[in-house]
Amino acid sequence: MTLPLPQTLARARSVLTIEAEAIGKLAGRLDTRFVAACELILACRGRVVVTGIGKSGHVARKIAATLASTGTPAFFMHPAEAAHGDLGMITAGDMVLALSYSGESDELITLLPSLKLLKVPLIAMTGNADSTLAREAVVWLDAAVEQEACPLNLAPTASTTAALALGDALAVTLLDARGLNADDFARSHPGGSLGRKLLVRVRDVMHGGDALPTVREGAVLRDALVEISKKGLGLTAVLDGAGALVGVFTDGDLRRALDRGIDVLSTPVSAVMGRKPVSIDADKLAAEAVAIMENRRIFALLVTENGRLAGALNMHDLLRARVV
Repeated sequence: MTLPLPQTLARARSVLTIEAEAIGKLAGRLDTRFVAACELILACRGRVVVTGIGKSGHVARKIAATLASTGTPAFFMHPAEAAHGDLGMITAGDMVLALSYSGESDELITLLPSLKLLKVPLIAMTGNADSTLAREAVVWLDAAVEQEACPLNLAPTASTTAALALGDALAVTLLDARGLNADDFARSHPGGSLGRKLLVRVRDVMHGGDALPTVREGAVLRDALVEISKKGLGLTAVLDGAGALVGVFTDGDLRRALDRGIDVLSTPVSAVMGRKPVSIDADKLAAEAVAIMENRRIFALLVTENGRLAGALNMHDLLRARVV
């Protein structure tokens, strides 16, 4: 089936425009109720139990996951299952965030008496201020939209996008209020590439000790070449008599020296080495080493600790650590 290009693109652009406008108007309506919701969640000593049915349930799952990953303990509870035993998930100190665009979803309304008995605070996110859910909530969050992006104005589209965005606004505002930093965030994401970028330090992947390529500044190029080949990092650090770092000699330096016809058997490495070696501190994130290599267009890097040479690494090490 071949779709007519102008009409197809026009419909797609219309959907995106309607949903973007819905979020924009939602932002303009934020008021003290949003602040009250944040304060209520911050004061919660338990978990935020997020619930919803149908499309709102899918959004609720995502909001619960976002809250949990940004420092607010949360989980999703299916309202139909809650009425058949899963309500036991809720304990003293918890609170509930319920999503329903109409605010009249039977599965959620059924839970209200039980939530009252449990004395669990309720935040309702609906598109109707006069709905049962909104009236019974401690705080009502306005998630109304003027129209759905669906041409029939029936399928939840702009309304679910708005609810999702409002949930993100809650999660990020709470993250900021808790003062969480990148390290805190990484601890919740240890298994993915994001966690590796935020947790892996240079010292975790560098080569040190006997694996660190070094030569003295009085050594000839042949000695430097042997050290580079032996250690396999594409460079060698050059040290003075006291063991202090004075330069670096790389594969690139070797190629340039050979192009100039320099004798590798007699030329001291100090004559062709780089005297301002690029380095990184061992406690820096490995992701910062990646950025330095990319910006400098180099393949390997020396590592220092307390101003002294401590190790070296190259791009292969970062690839193996899955930081790149």
